[in-house]
Amino acid sequence: MLINKLCIIGVGLIGGSLARALKAAGECAEVVGCGRNAENLQKAVELGVIDSYYSDMRSAAEGADVVVVATPLGAMAEAFAQIAPVLREDALITDVGSTKASVVADARAHLGAHFPRFVPGHPIAGSEQNGVTASFAELFQNRRVILTPLPQTDANAHQRIKRMWEITGAEVVDMNVAHHDEVLAATSHLPHVLAYTLVDSLARMEDRREIFRFAAGGFRDFTRIASSHPRMWHDICLANQTALVHMLEIFAHDLQKVTDMIRCADSKALEELFTRAKQKRDEFSG
Repeated sequence: MLINKLCIIGVGLIGGSLARALKAAGECAEVVGCGRNAENLQKAVELGVIDSYYSDMRSAAEGADVVVVATPLGAMAEAFAQIAPVLREDALITDVGSTKASVVADARAHLGAHFPRFVPGHPIAGSEQNGVTASFAELFQNRRVILTPLPQTDANAHQRIKRMWEITGAEVVDMNVAHHDEVLAATSHLPHVLAYTLVDSLARMEDRREIFRFAAGGFRDFTRIASSHPRMWHDICLANQTALVHMLEIFAHDLQKVTDMIRCADSKALEELFTRAKQKRDEFSG
Protein backbone atom coordinates (compact mmCIF):
# COMPACT_ATOMS: atom_id res chain seq x y z
CA MET A 1 0.00 0.00 0.00
CA LEU A 2 1.44 3.35 -1.06
CA ILE A 3 -0.08 5.56 1.65
CA ASN A 4 -1.00 4.64 5.20
CA LYS A 5 -2.44 7.98 6.34
CA LEU A 6 -3.33 10.65 3.80
CA CYS A 7 -4.22 14.16 4.95
CA ILE A 8 -6.15 16.36 2.53
CA ILE A 9 -6.39 20.03 3.45
CA GLY A 10 -9.28 21.34 1.37
CA VAL A 11 -11.71 18.51 0.60
CA GLY A 12 -13.32 19.72 -2.62
CA LEU A 13 -13.52 18.45 -6.19
CA ILE A 14 -9.79 17.78 -6.61
CA GLY A 15 -8.94 16.64 -3.08
CA GLY A 16 -12.09 14.54 -2.85
CA SER A 17 -11.52 12.90 -6.23
CA LEU A 18 -7.93 12.06 -5.29
CA ALA A 19 -9.10 10.41 -2.08
CA ARG A 20 -11.77 8.44 -3.94
CA ALA A 21 -9.30 7.24 -6.58
CA LEU A 22 -6.67 6.11 -4.07
CA LYS A 23 -9.25 4.33 -1.95
CA ALA A 24 -10.75 2.62 -4.99
CA ALA A 25 -7.28 1.38 -5.94
CA GLY A 26 -6.67 0.05 -2.42
CA GLU A 27 -3.56 2.24 -2.07
CA CYS A 28 -4.62 4.33 0.94
CA ALA A 29 -5.55 2.98 4.35
CA GLU A 30 -6.89 6.17 5.96
CA VAL A 31 -7.90 9.61 4.72
CA VAL A 32 -8.17 12.55 7.11
CA GLY A 33 -9.77 15.74 5.85
CA CYS A 34 -9.47 19.34 6.97
CA GLY A 35 -11.42 22.44 6.06
CA ARG A 36 -13.42 25.37 7.34
CA ASN A 37 -16.84 24.04 6.38
CA ALA A 38 -17.88 21.34 8.86
CA GLU A 39 -21.01 20.54 6.85
CA ASN A 40 -18.91 19.83 3.74
CA LEU A 41 -16.52 17.65 5.75
CA GLN A 42 -19.36 15.70 7.34
CA LYS A 43 -20.81 15.14 3.88
CA ALA A 44 -17.39 13.84 2.78
CA VAL A 45 -17.47 11.29 5.61
CA GLU A 46 -20.99 10.22 4.68
CA LEU A 47 -19.93 9.76 1.05
CA GLY A 48 -16.94 7.66 2.11
CA VAL A 49 -14.47 10.15 0.66
CA ILE A 50 -12.67 10.67 3.98
CA ASP A 51 -12.66 8.66 7.19
CA SER A 52 -12.46 11.53 9.67
CA TYR A 53 -11.83 15.26 9.79
CA TYR A 54 -10.51 18.12 11.86
CA SER A 55 -11.17 21.82 11.68
CA ASP A 56 -7.54 22.70 12.44
CA MET A 57 -4.73 21.79 10.09
CA ARG A 58 -2.22 20.74 12.72
CA SER A 59 -4.44 18.00 14.12
CA ALA A 60 -5.25 16.78 10.61
CA ALA A 61 -1.63 16.66 9.42
CA GLU A 62 -0.14 15.09 12.54
CA GLY A 63 1.06 11.54 11.83
CA ALA A 64 0.24 11.67 8.10
CA ASP A 65 2.77 10.20 5.70
CA VAL A 66 1.38 12.28 2.80
CA VAL A 67 -0.23 15.73 3.05
CA VAL A 68 -2.02 17.21 0.03
CA VAL A 69 -2.72 20.93 0.26
CA ALA A 70 -5.77 21.62 -1.91
CA THR A 71 -6.72 25.05 -0.59
CA PRO A 72 -7.15 28.18 -2.73
CA LEU A 73 -3.79 29.73 -3.63
CA GLY A 74 -4.32 32.60 -1.22
CA ALA A 75 -4.46 30.17 1.70
CA MET A 76 -1.37 28.10 0.82
CA ALA A 77 1.07 30.09 2.97
CA GLU A 78 -1.12 29.72 6.05
CA ALA A 79 -1.50 25.98 5.42
CA PHE A 80 2.25 25.40 5.15
CA ALA A 81 2.90 27.48 8.26
CA GLN A 82 0.27 25.60 10.26
CA ILE A 83 1.35 22.07 9.38
CA ALA A 84 5.14 22.50 9.46
CA PRO A 85 5.58 22.08 13.25
CA VAL A 86 3.69 18.76 13.39
CA LEU A 87 4.85 17.03 10.20
CA ARG A 88 6.60 13.69 10.50
CA GLU A 89 10.28 13.79 9.61
CA ASP A 90 9.57 11.61 6.58
CA ALA A 91 6.22 13.13 5.59
CA LEU A 92 5.70 14.05 1.95
CA ILE A 93 3.90 17.27 1.05
CA THR A 94 2.37 18.24 -2.27
CA ASP A 95 -0.27 20.63 -3.58
CA VAL A 96 -2.73 20.96 -6.46
CA GLY A 97 -2.41 24.68 -7.15
CA SER A 98 -2.90 26.09 -10.64
CA THR A 99 0.21 28.25 -10.38
CA LYS A 100 3.54 27.06 -9.12
CA ALA A 101 5.93 29.99 -8.52
CA SER A 102 3.73 31.47 -5.79
CA VAL A 103 3.17 28.09 -4.12
CA VAL A 104 6.87 27.24 -4.17
CA ALA A 105 7.67 30.60 -2.59
CA ASP A 106 5.09 29.98 0.16
CA ALA A 107 6.41 26.47 0.80
CA ARG A 108 10.03 27.63 0.87
CA ALA A 109 9.13 30.35 3.38
CA HIS A 110 7.18 28.14 5.79
CA LEU A 111 8.11 24.45 5.51
CA GLY A 112 11.67 24.81 6.77
CA ALA A 113 13.48 21.48 6.97
CA HIS A 114 10.49 19.75 5.33
CA PHE A 115 10.90 21.72 2.09
CA PRO A 116 12.98 19.06 0.26
CA ARG A 117 10.06 16.64 0.63
CA PHE A 118 7.63 19.12 -0.92
CA VAL A 119 6.72 18.15 -4.49
CA PRO A 120 4.74 20.90 -6.26
CA GLY A 121 1.93 19.51 -8.39
CA HIS A 122 -0.97 20.51 -10.60
CA PRO A 123 -3.59 18.08 -11.95
CA ILE A 124 -4.94 19.36 -15.27
CA ALA A 125 -8.44 18.19 -14.47
CA GLY A 126 -11.59 19.61 -13.01
CA SER A 127 -14.82 21.31 -13.98
CA GLU A 128 -16.85 24.39 -13.22
CA GLN A 129 -18.44 22.38 -10.40
CA ASN A 130 -16.86 22.48 -6.96
CA GLY A 131 -17.22 20.84 -3.58
CA VAL A 132 -16.86 17.27 -2.42
CA THR A 133 -20.25 16.26 -3.83
CA ALA A 134 -18.85 16.89 -7.33
CA SER A 135 -15.86 14.62 -6.76
CA PHE A 136 -15.49 11.22 -8.43
CA ALA A 137 -12.75 8.59 -8.58
CA GLU A 138 -12.30 8.72 -12.37
CA LEU A 139 -11.62 12.47 -12.60
CA PHE A 140 -7.91 12.05 -13.33
CA GLN A 141 -8.07 9.10 -15.70
CA ASN A 142 -6.32 9.91 -18.98
CA ARG A 143 -5.64 13.44 -17.75
CA ARG A 144 -2.25 15.01 -17.19
CA VAL A 145 -0.74 15.92 -13.86
CA ILE A 146 2.22 18.30 -13.92
CA LEU A 147 4.89 18.04 -11.24
CA THR A 148 7.47 20.80 -10.90
CA PRO A 149 10.25 19.31 -8.76
CA LEU A 150 13.06 21.64 -7.72
CA PRO A 151 16.82 20.96 -7.64
CA GLN A 152 16.59 20.31 -3.89
CA THR A 153 13.51 18.09 -4.12
CA ASP A 154 14.13 14.66 -2.60
CA ALA A 155 14.18 12.05 -5.38
CA ASN A 156 12.22 9.49 -3.38
CA ALA A 157 9.54 12.06 -2.53
CA HIS A 158 9.26 12.96 -6.21
CA GLN A 159 8.85 9.34 -7.25
CA ARG A 160 6.26 8.54 -4.58
CA ILE A 161 4.11 11.55 -5.44
CA LYS A 162 4.44 10.65 -9.12
CA ARG A 163 3.30 7.12 -8.31
CA MET A 164 0.37 8.48 -6.29
CA TRP A 165 -0.97 10.33 -9.32
CA GLU A 166 -0.27 7.44 -11.70
CA ILE A 167 -2.48 5.25 -9.51
CA THR A 168 -5.39 7.60 -10.24
CA GLY A 169 -4.97 6.93 -13.98
CA ALA A 170 -3.18 10.18 -14.76
CA GLU A 171 -0.22 10.76 -17.07
CA VAL A 172 2.45 12.51 -15.00
CA VAL A 173 4.69 15.09 -16.66
CA ASP A 174 7.61 16.98 -15.12
CA MET A 175 8.07 20.65 -15.94
CA ASN A 176 10.02 23.55 -14.50
CA VAL A 177 8.12 26.11 -12.45
CA ALA A 178 8.41 29.11 -14.77
CA HIS A 179 7.44 27.13 -17.88
CA HIS A 180 4.42 25.68 -16.08
CA ASP A 181 3.13 29.14 -15.19
CA GLU A 182 3.64 30.42 -18.74
CA VAL A 183 1.85 27.45 -20.31
CA LEU A 184 -1.07 27.58 -17.90
CA ALA A 185 -1.44 31.32 -18.30
CA ALA A 186 -2.03 30.72 -22.02
CA THR A 187 -4.13 27.55 -21.93
CA SER A 188 -6.17 27.90 -18.75
CA HIS A 189 -5.95 31.26 -17.02
CA LEU A 190 -6.49 33.39 -20.14
CA PRO A 191 -9.62 31.46 -21.27
CA HIS A 192 -11.16 31.82 -17.81
CA VAL A 193 -10.54 35.57 -17.77
CA LEU A 194 -12.08 35.87 -21.24
CA ALA A 195 -15.16 33.87 -20.24
CA TYR A 196 -15.75 35.88 -17.07
CA THR A 197 -15.23 39.16 -18.94
CA LEU A 198 -17.59 38.27 -21.78
CA VAL A 199 -20.41 37.33 -19.40
CA ASP A 200 -19.85 40.46 -17.33
CA SER A 201 -19.76 42.70 -20.42
CA LEU A 202 -23.02 41.33 -21.78
CA ALA A 203 -24.69 41.42 -18.36
CA ARG A 204 -23.99 45.16 -18.11
CA MET A 205 -25.58 45.98 -21.47
CA GLU A 206 -28.99 47.61 -21.35
CA ASP A 207 -30.65 44.89 -23.40
CA ARG A 208 -29.08 42.06 -21.37
CA ARG A 209 -32.38 40.23 -20.95
CA GLU A 210 -32.78 39.88 -24.69
CA ILE A 211 -29.13 38.88 -25.09
CA PHE A 212 -29.27 36.04 -22.58
CA ARG A 213 -32.71 34.99 -23.76
CA PHE A 214 -31.38 34.26 -27.22
CA ALA A 215 -27.97 32.93 -26.20
CA ALA A 216 -27.47 29.52 -27.77
CA GLY A 217 -25.04 26.62 -27.53
CA GLY A 218 -21.99 28.55 -28.64
CA PHE A 219 -22.41 31.06 -25.84
CA ARG A 220 -23.00 28.30 -23.27
CA ASP A 221 -19.94 26.34 -24.44
CA PHE A 222 -17.65 29.35 -24.45
CA THR A 223 -18.78 30.71 -21.08
CA ARG A 224 -19.21 27.42 -19.16
CA ILE A 225 -16.02 28.03 -17.20
CA ALA A 226 -17.36 31.36 -15.96
CA SER A 227 -19.37 29.26 -13.50
CA SER A 228 -16.12 28.30 -11.76
CA HIS A 229 -15.39 29.44 -8.22
CA PRO A 230 -14.75 33.24 -8.33
CA ARG A 231 -12.41 33.37 -5.32
CA MET A 232 -10.25 30.57 -6.71
CA TRP A 233 -9.79 32.37 -10.02
CA HIS A 234 -9.22 35.70 -8.28
CA ASP A 235 -6.29 34.05 -6.45
CA ILE A 236 -4.95 32.42 -9.63
CA CYS A 237 -4.94 35.69 -11.58
CA LEU A 238 -3.00 37.52 -8.88
CA ALA A 239 -0.62 34.62 -8.23
CA ASN A 240 0.29 34.32 -11.93
CA GLN A 241 0.09 38.03 -12.64
CA THR A 242 3.17 38.49 -14.83
CA ALA A 243 2.56 35.57 -17.19
CA LEU A 244 -1.18 36.25 -17.41
CA VAL A 245 -0.78 39.98 -18.14
CA HIS A 246 1.65 39.06 -20.92
CA MET A 247 -0.91 36.71 -22.48
CA LEU A 248 -3.72 39.27 -22.11
CA GLU A 249 -1.59 41.86 -23.91
CA ILE A 250 -0.90 39.42 -26.76
CA PHE A 251 -4.59 38.57 -27.04
CA ALA A 252 -5.64 42.25 -26.88
CA HIS A 253 -3.25 42.99 -29.76
CA ASP A 254 -4.63 40.11 -31.84
CA LEU A 255 -8.22 41.07 -31.02
CA GLN A 256 -7.52 44.59 -32.26
CA LYS A 257 -6.22 43.11 -35.53
CA VAL A 258 -9.45 41.14 -35.96
CA THR A 259 -11.47 44.26 -35.19
CA ASP A 260 -9.59 46.10 -37.94
CA MET A 261 -10.18 43.23 -40.38
CA ILE A 262 -13.92 43.40 -39.81
CA ARG A 263 -14.01 47.21 -39.85
CA CYS A 264 -12.16 47.24 -43.18
CA ALA A 265 -14.13 44.28 -44.55
CA ASP A 266 -10.85 42.44 -45.19
CA SER A 267 -12.48 39.24 -46.38
CA LYS A 268 -9.27 37.42 -47.30
CA ALA A 269 -7.48 38.05 -43.97
CA LEU A 270 -10.57 37.13 -41.96
CA GLU A 271 -11.12 33.87 -43.81
CA GLU A 272 -7.43 32.96 -43.50
CA LEU A 273 -7.53 33.56 -39.73
CA PHE A 274 -10.66 31.47 -39.25
CA THR A 275 -9.24 28.68 -41.44
CA ARG A 276 -5.96 28.56 -39.49
CA ALA A 277 -7.84 28.53 -36.19
CA LYS A 278 -10.19 25.76 -37.32
CA GLN A 279 -7.30 23.59 -38.48
CA LYS A 280 -5.46 23.97 -35.17
CA ARG A 281 -8.62 23.34 -33.16
CA ASP A 282 -9.39 20.21 -35.17
CA GLU A 283 -5.83 18.95 -34.69
CA PHE A 284 -6.13 19.51 -30.94
CA SER A 285 -9.55 17.89 -30.55
CA GLY A 286 -8.53 14.99 -32.78
